[in-house]
Amino acid sequence: MRFAVAKQEGLTEERAELIADGYENASGLSDAHKSVLALTDVMLAGGSPTAALVAELRRHHSEAELVEIGLGISLFHGVSKALIVLGMEPDEMDVTVAPTPDVTR
Repeated sequence: MRFAVAKQEGLTEERAELIADGYENASGLSDAHKSVLALTDVMLAGGSPTAALVAELRRHHSEAELVEIGLGISLFHGVSKALIVLGMEPDEMDVTVAPTPDVTR
């Protein structure tokens, strides 16, 4: 799934493909993006971020952004788990561009 605002802000399928195993070494990703992916890995594994990761996240993101990032990761993870439990996870999924929720920026 891609939110419309992400596409408007420059997300391309080529860029999305950089988000795979080994993203830490992907030169096309910024340190800010890599820190969010590292947080995502930790959250999906059920762990807690290290002090070094927290410092890296805070270097690139405001507290409000970190709350939004954490809630977004949690939301998508929860929906994914629910689909799996209900047997509704598709074998293949086309890219869907969804309207961005109404958020005051």
